Amino acid sequence: MRVPKQDAAASAPQVVSSFLEERREQIAQRWADAPLFRSIFTVSRDEAVEACKAVVDALSEVAVSGRLEDIAAPGYAPVRDQLGRMTQTRARSGSTATQIADEVAGLRAPVVDLLREEFADPGSPQARESLLALTLLMGTLRLVVMETALDANAELIERQRQQLLEVATPVIKLWEGTVAVPLIGTLDSARSQVVMESLLEAIVDQRARYAILDITGVPTVDSLVAQHLMKTVAAARLMGAECIVSGIRPAIAQTIVQLGIDLGSVLTRASLADALAYTLSRQGIEVSRPDTGASAR
Repeated sequence: MRVPKQDAAASAPQVVSSFLEERREQIAQRWADAPLFRSIFTVSRDEAVEACKAVVDALSEVAVSGRLEDIAAPGYAPVRDQLGRMTQTRARSGSTATQIADEVAGLRAPVVDLLREEFADPGSPQARESLLALTLLMGTLRLVVMETALDANAELIERQRQQLLEVATPVIKLWEGTVAVPLIGTLDSARSQVVMESLLEAIVDQRARYAILDITGVPTVDSLVAQHLMKTVAAARLMGAECIVSGIRPAIAQTIVQLGIDLGSVLTRASLADALAYTLSRQGIEVSRPDTGASAR
C-alpha cells in the first residue's frame, strides 16, 4: 500500500499511525523473530506474533495522538503492561535494562524498511517527515521499555532484599509453647521490623506463651534498634506471650546504659540456654545439669 496523493496533506504522525495499522501483520511477523520476543515466547511463535500486534496497536494509538515523544502518553499503557511482563522475565534471567533497551532499538529497522516502501519517492518531504516521526516514536518506545525494565529490576531487588531479611531472621520452635529468634549481624530499622512481624506471626501460629529474642550474634545496638526491641517485647506481651531478651554482651550492655535506655521492664537472661531453661521452669519442667564430676569418676 502506498500513500495516496489525496493523503499528501496528512500530518506525519497520521501517516505513521495509518501505516502501523495497515501493516500490523507484517510488522508483527518480522518482530516475532527479534531477540526481544523470541527469547520470551520460546514455545509458540503465534503467541509472540500476538504480543507484537499488541505493541503495534499501542504505537499506532500514540502516533494518532501526536504525542510521539511523550512517555506518559495513554497509548503506552498497553506497551508497559505487555513489555513490562517481558522485561521482568528478562530481568530475572539476568538481562540488564540496557540490553533490553538495545533489543527494542533493534525493532526499528524492520519498520523503517516497510515505511519506506509506502512512498513512491522515499526522498520526498512527506516521506522524510514520516520516517522522522517513526524514528521518534521508536525512540520513545525504547525509553518506555528502559523505564519499565528499571522498575522491574528495582522491584526484583526489593523482593530479594525482603527475602534475605526473612531468611536472616528465622523463628525457631524450641519447645512446645516456646519460640526463639536468634539474631546474627547488624540490626537496622527494616530488619527490626521484620523481626517483630515474624515473631508475632510465630506466636500466633505456634500459640506460643514464651518468645526469646537472642542477640548474642549482634555486634552493636543503637538507640533506634533498642527501641525496636522494646516495641517487639511490648507487642509480644499484647499477643499474650512473655518475651525474654538473651545474649546481651558487655559492650552492648554498656552502650544501652550510656544511651540511657531503660530495660528495667524487659526480662533478660545471659544466654539462649538460660532463657530456654527459664521458660521450661515456668512450665513446670525441671532441667537438671549433668554431674560432670561423677562422669569423670
